[in-house]
Amino acid sequence: MFDRRTRVSGLIREARQDLAYRPRVKYGHRAIHIMRRAVPVISVLVVTVLAADLMILVQLSGRSSEAVALRRSVVAQPTGPAQPVRRAQDGLVETRPTQAAAPPPVAPLTAIRRPHLFIVANKPLSPAVVAKITKTRGVRSVERADAAEVTLDGKRVQTLGVNPSTFRAYTPKPTAGSDRLWRNVSAGEVAVSFVLGNDGGMPLGKTFTTARRTLRVGAYATMGMGSIDAVVSKPTARALGIPENNALVVSAPQVDSGALRSTLLRILPRGGQIAVINPVLKSPEAPGQAVNPGRTVWPADAFLAAPQIKTVLTAAVSKLGRPYVWGAEGPDSFDCSGLVQWAYAQAGITVPRVTHQQFVSGPQIPFDQAQPGDLLFWRNDPTNPGYVSHVAIYWGDGKMLHAPRTGDVVKIVPVSTRNFAGVVRISPGVAAQVR
Repeated sequence: MFDRRTRVSGLIREARQDLAYRPRVKYGHRAIHIMRRAVPVISVLVVTVLAADLMILVQLSGRSSEAVALRRSVVAQPTGPAQPVRRAQDGLVETRPTQAAAPPPVAPLTAIRRPHLFIVANKPLSPAVVAKITKTRGVRSVERADAAEVTLDGKRVQTLGVNPSTFRAYTPKPTAGSDRLWRNVSAGEVAVSFVLGNDGGMPLGKTFTTARRTLRVGAYATMGMGSIDAVVSKPTARALGIPENNALVVSAPQVDSGALRSTLLRILPRGGQIAVINPVLKSPEAPGQAVNPGRTVWPADAFLAAPQIKTVLTAAVSKLGRPYVWGAEGPDSFDCSGLVQWAYAQAGITVPRVTHQQFVSGPQIPFDQAQPGDLLFWRNDPTNPGYVSHVAIYWGDGKMLHAPRTGDVVKIVPVSTRNFAGVVRISPGVAAQVR
């Protein structure tokens, strides 16, 4: 500003000197008279030019200041560590993005579609196959996705690549309704299940490198789809090498899921698999007995025999002190549902791999009727309060045997009633139906 004032003052002083300068040349009376009449006109012209010059200088300096301020505001925007966001109803759900730029837009949630089947193949599903599945009687809607097991932070994780704008409708309501969660996914971050994040040691905001790409845990979000524990956007899935469009989520609320599964298996190419996401199972019937899904009295042979229960408990207690490792199925390390599956397998009983499927592998019974070998369940997931996320084996006398979380070991402890979901007595016939 000082330089500009000096420049303007100099111009005005020079103009005054020019106006005051009188060359020593002899003129006639007529010439002198004309020059005297021209002086006022010349003065006005010079003042006008100087004023215009001054206005131009001010305008230019103002624009220059605006440009500098804009550049500084962009450069100065903070990109510090992620700050977790807590929601009163759903607990700790997502973090604020670290990027200064806004993430790509995500369409608002307009409807919730309950998923019933999850289809996965070892190669992309052709448009013809997808069209045939879509037109199958009872199928209301389908959502394409990319699926593969990916190493995330040293753990083998079943991961989906999705379109955040459309896939969100197939997730549990708390997950589907979080705009920030899906914006984070759209921006290239990964959403992991609460179990993987909390028990598996992947806290919100953590960054790690996989497939030469740096990922950040941007949200805890239970998808409610079997063993799916991580979700990324489709562009991120491409970068991770996940096959494109090799999976489908199917919503079919008006048909029997088991019958529909059998129908769709005949449509899929060889190697395709279908899991029932929200299974509705019938209790096993005695030979020659009519089907009665509402029956509350189960036959004695629907459950484990005493020797089988003893084998389960002996196998489980032999693993005391072994470390919890998320996704581990034994024999040297376990997660909670992996320990249950392994222990029952020693007695020749097949149970599903994941906790919420084990929860529907037999009838629920009151806690005061629990017997050793029954399974105890908890709902600890704040992102989906209705989701069953932890399991233990009832040991008797108010104690349980379980694999707690990362950093802990298999142990026997008193039963905790906080967030308790219920007791299930495993029925081999029912457990074998759960997929």
